[in-house]
Amino acid sequence: MSIDVNETLDREQTRQCKADEMTVDHGSEWREQFAPGSFGCHELLDRVNRAAEQIERDLLNHPACIASADWYSLADEAASALHKLYQRIGAVHLDADHMPPRTNSP
Repeated sequence: MSIDVNETLDREQTRQCKADEMTVDHGSEWREQFAPGSFGCHELLDRVNRAAEQIERDLLNHPACIASADWYSLADEAASALHKLYQRIGAVHLDADHMPPRTNSP
């Protein structure tokens, strides 16, 4: 296996462990509280936007970052990744806002 595959597997294993912890700590309904269209998902959307803005404001404008092409490039990639994440979350979240409410019946 390549390093990228190992990193992807490790990342997914970490995500699954965190999901299991959420279930233990908050019950199986925690996913619904954070599903697209929920306040919890809207909160994530806001936090991603704030994080991207903070990187742009505090890192990309910091003299030490500007002085290093490598650091500047990585900080710019981080901001770009957060903007992409914002767009992906927003597309699903806003689409969910227009869906009829879920029911628990089969």
